[in-house]
Order: sequence, then structure tokens, then C-alpha cells
Amino acid sequence: MHALYQFVAGPLAWAAFIVFLGGLLYRLIRLLILVRNREPFISSYMSWRYGLRSIVHWLTPFGTVRWRTMPVLTVVTFVFHLFLLITPIFLLSHIVLWDEAWGLTWWALPDVLADIMCAIVIACCVFFAVRRSTQPEVRFVTDSSDYLILLLTAAPFLTGFVAYHQWTEGAWMTILHMFSGELMLALLPFTRLGHMLLGWLTRAYMGSEFGGVRHARDW
Repeated sequence: MHALYQFVAGPLAWAAFIVFLGGLLYRLIRLLILVRNREPFISSYMSWRYGLRSIVHWLTPFGTVRWRTMPVLTVVTFVFHLFLLITPIFLLSHIVLWDEAWGLTWWALPDVLADIMCAIVIACCVFFAVRRSTQPEVRFVTDSSDYLILLLTAAPFLTGFVAYHQWTEGAWMTILHMFSGELMLALLPFTRLGHMLLGWLTRAYMGSEFGGVRHARDW
């Protein structure tokens, strides 16, 4: 088990980071090539002003008509994304690993607060899964991969929660936690989770088109 732990914590973690960065670069280059081939005129109306304006409005809770028409989904969506990013970055045990590996350290969340945020992320994944299975308009565009992505997202938080509270014996849950996190990181650029990194470009494009060409709001 010790050898497996060392493998997951070492070579496999490096492989996940390399695949993540390489996959992100691949997706970005592929997107730029696609834009150049299909819409070479896009540079004529891409605008920092309208692009950033659109991004700011869509990043503001209830800042768009769409957000205001679905208040519950809006709150869950914003809380989910916020805690999804903050929790692993400011978790004390993760910071300790960064400190041991690179000598980097920063402020950490209190353990109780981190626990609550972790549980909320898991609950949000359950909410999204139930919504996909019960709302007709969402179920229509849902397939099995969407549920797998939700499971992939929830797994590092669920296994981390169980491992931290030592609800199981041995290091198996810790190994599973690390593996699920690394799997999520490696697959992120190649699944719908990639919108966390590339969605900004789509939003900037739409904002530029609506603002600079149609002279209308896209929020």
C-alpha cells in the first residue's frame, strides 16, 4: 500500500498536471485554428470593452435576466463554483503538501468551515443530478456522460471528506481521494468541465458580437 501511495502522490500526480496543462493548451490551439478557418472575420469585432462587460454581468449573481428567472439554480450554481475552487486551494492539508514540495504556503480555511464547504459541493452535485433527471427541458439534453461528470466532480470531495474524518481504516480512502482528484484534473480539458477555463472566450465572443455588431445586451 505504501508503494501505491507513493506512486499516486508522485508520478501519477505529475502525469495528471502534465495532461491537464497539455490538454488545455491543445484545446486552446484547436479553438484558435477552428476560429481562423471558419470565422476569420471575428477579429474585426472582438472587443475588450464588450467582452469584459458581458463576463462581469454573467459573473454577477442575478446580474442577468436568465439568472433572475431561476433564483434557486442561480444560488446553487454560484455557491457550487465558488466552493469548488476555494475549498481545495485553501484546505490546510493541501497547503501543507505545497509547503513540503515547493516551500509555498498561504492562509488556510478553518477545518470546520472547509468541512461545511466540502459538504455543500457534494450537495450541489446531487442537486444538479436530480435536476437533470426531473426537469424535462434539461433531461432532453442530458446523457450518461453528464452524470459521470457530476460523479467525477463530487468524488474528490466525498473521498476527501471520508478520509479526513477517518471513517475507513488504512490509507485506501486517501489514495482514492488523490486518484479521483488527479483523474478530474487530467480529464478537465477534455470534458464539459473545460468550460471553467475556456468558457471565458465564448462569453467574450458573445459579448463582443452583441455589443459591437447587434448593439444589444447579451444579459
